[in-house]
Amino acid sequence: MSTSMSTPTSTPMKLSVIVPCRNEAAHIDAFVASVLAQRLPAGTTLEVVVADGRSDDGTRARLEALAAADARLRWVDNPQRITPTALNRALGAASGEIVLRMDVHTTYADDYIAQCVAALEGTGATCVGGPWRTAAATGRAGAIAAAFGSRFGSGGAASRRLDYSGEVDTVYLGAWRRAELLRFGGFDEALVRNQDDELALRIVRGGGRVWQSAAIRSWYVPRGSFTELFRQFWQYGYWKMAVLRKHRLPASPRHLVPFAFVAALVALALAAPWWPPAAWALAALLASYALAALGAAAAVAPPWRQPARWLGVAWALGCMHFGYGLGFAR
Repeated sequence: MSTSMSTPTSTPMKLSVIVPCRNEAAHIDAFVASVLAQRLPAGTTLEVVVADGRSDDGTRARLEALAAADARLRWVDNPQRITPTALNRALGAASGEIVLRMDVHTTYADDYIAQCVAALEGTGATCVGGPWRTAAATGRAGAIAAAFGSRFGSGGAASRRLDYSGEVDTVYLGAWRRAELLRFGGFDEALVRNQDDELALRIVRGGGRVWQSAAIRSWYVPRGSFTELFRQFWQYGYWKMAVLRKHRLPASPRHLVPFAFVAALVALALAAPWWPPAAWALAALLASYALAALGAAAAVAPPWRQPARWLGVAWALGCMHFGYGLGFAR
């Protein structure tokens, strides 16, 4: 059973957690248990609404059993099987005044929900959330986690700064007042990826604020292979262009750099057979990037102590940047 925090909210309220889910039989029990064990603000109640995308690995059977055991948990069907439709279906079934998005493959501090509520009430922001923290891991997953946290990897995004509290362009996951989330239209179901970034953009363009609180702590479990990481960032780049096209906005320098880098490499490679200096420029550009990636990797995995991890972090950075740039170009 969840316990209450000592500081009461101004008025009693209901909190709704919405969760996209598909084929999570191995993880759904532990996730639900962790959410239901959250230390809530005094005077609040909790419901958890999971939108299942037609799982075929036994997830639905586990959800039915868990819902039968605890009335705070419900599940709804998501026949489209993609994240934005899952979130909207769960939102439609939710009834809490505050809505919090949570994901199965993330672990949470036991005051995660309470800190989200405190940030919403304390800042008056439309959307609040915490920074992207990655769970500790070893091997390839550890290298990928370190690359995620690198300023070189993220382009200096404030949402990757663990100690930063303040206004940002997006947050990890997110929490909203239900009325405001509905007023802004929920999640765009045309965006398979980046629907959270696009919602944050809509909020800011509509006069709202997006706030990051360093006190909101969760730990994201990154991909376990470089191939999966590359595919993930290819999708991020591809759907980022869809967001920019929808809103008729220019990309920020952070979004353009991977695309410009990839485009320059392609242009130089195509020119090299007819213009010899292009081959030298291509080699110099690749060498400069390799040195920058190795230098950034050394900051989190010193090569004299962890040579294999150092190389793994540098390779993960390459997967992120090349994947994003190629997806953006596509």
